[in-house]
Amino acid sequence: MGTLVTLHLPPGSPLTDAPWVITIGSLGDREGWDPVVCGPYERDHAIALARAVVADDDLMAVVEPMYPLDSADAIRTEIEAARALAEDDTAPADDLRAEPSAGGPPPPTPEPAQVHDGWRRIAARLAR
Repeated sequence: MGTLVTLHLPPGSPLTDAPWVITIGSLGDREGWDPVVCGPYERDHAIALARAVVADDDLMAVVEPMYPLDSADAIRTEIEAARALAEDDTAPADDLRAEPSAGGPPPPTPEPAQVHDGWRRIAARLAR
């Protein structure tokens, strides 16, 4: 049984609508292969796919949002915001949630057609 790690988002977080990626690697670096990064996905699809992959294997999946930033300055601004948040003592220290892949009924794993529909929705949001 593997582990799924993702951000704990407050209700209404704008990150929910961001594209999400899955990074899957060996649990505890016991194997000598590079992690696999895949996506983008809609958040619910990413979580369901990651959960399905790690359910029966000693793997770790990290599901996190992508920031579709279009310039080096935009990336620098995001880095500075992250640094400032890290220095703020009032911010929650633990916004990551690790959970075993089994724990209640898993969400249904999306079919490829559903993932493709999600890609079209992501592309439409990014093209705005």
